[in-house]
Amino acid sequence: MSKIIVFVEANASGTANRASLEALGAAKSVGSDVVAVSYGIGGAALDAPKHIALEGESYSPDGTAADLAAIFAEEGATAVFLASTGVGRDVAPRVAALLDAPCFSDVTELSDEGGLVFTRPTLAGKLITRVRASGANGAAVATLRRNCFGAAEDGTTAGAGRPAAADLKAILTEIAAKEGGKLDVSEAPIIVSGGRGLKEPANFKLIEDLAAAFGNAAVGASRAVVDAGWRPHGEQVGQTGKTVAPGLYIAVGISGAIQHVAGMKTSKVIVAINKDPDAPIFKLADYGIVGDALEILPVLTEAVKGAMAGA
Repeated sequence: MSKIIVFVEANASGTANRASLEALGAAKSVGSDVVAVSYGIGGAALDAPKHIALEGESYSPDGTAADLAAIFAEEGATAVFLASTGVGRDVAPRVAALLDAPCFSDVTELSDEGGLVFTRPTLAGKLITRVRASGANGAAVATLRRNCFGAAEDGTTAGAGRPAAADLKAILTEIAAKEGGKLDVSEAPIIVSGGRGLKEPANFKLIEDLAAAFGNAAVGASRAVVDAGWRPHGEQVGQTGKTVAPGLYIAVGISGAIQHVAGMKTSKVIVAINKDPDAPIFKLADYGIVGDALEILPVLTEAVKGAMAGA
């Protein structure tokens, strides 16, 4: 049975990041012995047989990587899991280098077939590959895509403190949180994205209204409208933006170019609204509406509001 180290990172509020809890849940789902290693959440309880809480005055990606590699050796583990967040993508390759192990990014499925097997998209999502570590020690490091795995339940194992590495090459000095408290597209269970089919930036108010009607939805955007200055880059979904996998993805006025599809094709349910019946997005969508988005969105928003009010 594999023994997996899972790095649990903190939100700005000092609680465990949901994406990290999903990585923890994924590790538990393959029936493995799991050790949670956290930074920034103190001795908070996690749903893992063992929880090591790193304690240090300053966070450092290379320091955290050194700590994870050391704990990996001490525990006799076979894999290290991290969430596919900015922090996870920063730390994972450093850990892999220290362990002389492969690093599998954006994993969407896991299985144990006499050893861990990782499923992940490659070539901008054109191919889905199943891979496993082939090194002498069988060690592997992986980042897990958000919203692809169930999050671990409320924990019962409090963290045992451990001093974090002190010999640091670089430290994190500040986090600039985005204003407004809006839900990030990479964490949202529902995303309503708009493209050039909305014709002008003012019409994104219709996208915002629909997202607000759901109550737990984020606004996304295609690269074209971000490049045009209609929306901030933080909302961009696609190969050069953010990779998402929400439960529901609504693409409004988006043609479905491969660069955009690469960032959202693993969404569980995809709804496309486009006036062009031959738009490539319809080949990927589970449900499609052919028509003028400017006429459809207000009607859809009112329907969602009614459904949410009756829920």
